[in-house]
Amino acid sequence: MSDRVLIIDFGSQVTQLIARRVREAGVYCEIHPFNRVTEQSIRAFAPKGVILSGGPASVADFGSPRAPQVVFELGLPVLGICYGQQTMCEQLGGKVEPGDHREFGRAMVQVVEPCALFDGVAAKGDEVQVWMSHGDRVTALPAGFKVVGTSAGAPFAAIANAEKRFYGVQFHPEVVHTPLGKRLLSNFVHKVAGCAGDWTMKAFRAQEIAKVREQVGTGRVICGLSGGVDSSVVAALLHEAIGDQLTCVFVDTGFMRAGESEQVVGVFRDRFNIKLVHKDASALFLDKLAGHTDPEVKRKIIGATFIDVFEEEARAVGGADFLAQGTLYPDVIESVSFTGGPSVTIKSHHNVGGLPARMNMKLVEPLRELFKDEVRALGRELGLPDDMVGRHPFPGPGLAIRIPGQELTRERLEILRKADAIYLDEIRKAGLYDEIWQAFAVLLPVRTVGVMGDSRSYDYACALRAVTSTDGMTADFYPFDMAFIGRVANRIINEVKGINRVTYDVTSKPPGTIEWE
Repeated sequence: MSDRVLIIDFGSQVTQLIARRVREAGVYCEIHPFNRVTEQSIRAFAPKGVILSGGPASVADFGSPRAPQVVFELGLPVLGICYGQQTMCEQLGGKVEPGDHREFGRAMVQVVEPCALFDGVAAKGDEVQVWMSHGDRVTALPAGFKVVGTSAGAPFAAIANAEKRFYGVQFHPEVVHTPLGKRLLSNFVHKVAGCAGDWTMKAFRAQEIAKVREQVGTGRVICGLSGGVDSSVVAALLHEAIGDQLTCVFVDTGFMRAGESEQVVGVFRDRFNIKLVHKDASALFLDKLAGHTDPEVKRKIIGATFIDVFEEEARAVGGADFLAQGTLYPDVIESVSFTGGPSVTIKSHHNVGGLPARMNMKLVEPLRELFKDEVRALGRELGLPDDMVGRHPFPGPGLAIRIPGQELTRERLEILRKADAIYLDEIRKAGLYDEIWQAFAVLLPVRTVGVMGDSRSYDYACALRAVTSTDGMTADFYPFDMAFIGRVANRIINEVKGINRVTYDVTSKPPGTIEWE
């Protein structure tokens, strides 16, 4: 088993980024909520180091979160980040108080003493840019600690007890606004905790195949293949593990992008020789959605219809003992977070995981330990084509939620599909596809007057959307040059009958969402 690091979560919005940075250093890690960590669970997990995350609480508040005291008694290296540093100091006999000078945003930390964290990153006397987000600050250190870095608002910006291998930073090394933070975290997991850094997708592939074989035995597995990255990687991994014990069911809703349905069938049936049931249910979905324009109603109808069709096809192939599902690690983290997950539902999500209990199948979730970028890496490791695993994220309801405020019809879907294909084609030709997190066209519920061929036209307006992001939680619009936008608009208006006006969406998230519905 690879070396591993335990991240104890105190509710920071960027805790997932700590895990991503640790894994980028080749070290396996997991995030566990502070209130679910016990001595027994720590010993069972057997970490070589522990990281305490940031969080929104104040150490001075009654009942605020604490790390289990045993964390500091097991002889393990510990790194406290922001709130994690503060609670470590408080629990070990130091002092934390509300700061007179709050720090939010970029700050400069001066290294005042050599330290394993800064080894090869910054020398004594150097200043490094970091990202701060705190009001409280440490005002007295526990015994055995010394200051190794200071900032204008945090005299104890970085602290160390080298003998016990306890370290703390008031800033956030996990965010991109701390440019050297990735190397600092790498120093902790490698030089302080002594992790080997041998966690790779090749190793994960072998490990997960063995786990699937042990779990499934001689049982049969059915996989709902949506055509997206996650379900495609699940299918490829399971087929390598259990061969013909796997049957994939591809419910074609009719809401895929141009050429994607054909690609799914070609890759999995023809290239991988996986048992694949391709059910074209596009007419049924359109019939069920007739007359509906509300986005939540559309999502619920699509989800319920998908389940009905999937269940019917599962019965037709003789049923199965296991259901394969593309659950990812962010889903797992959210479901067990100490706050109980998000407090507000922005929009519901379409997921095969909603299959009814009457199907009586156990779950196989081989991706539940991976982030999205790791899933893509695994897909490449499994031999899936790059144009499949490298595709932009695509919502479960597909094009159905990119025709806002309108009833879905084959004509509108085809207009949108053609416009979207032109847009993505131009993005690829410009070499921009991999710079963009997600790009797509939206068919607006607006008809506009135009002049085409000396005649009056009255056709749809189309909106183009492209965003940059690291995880989809926040996003900025992509700054195309206007010549590119003009070229795309010209092609769409000339090649897609039914559109005579093109706009570009420059809304960031927040306040907007990435999708329009």
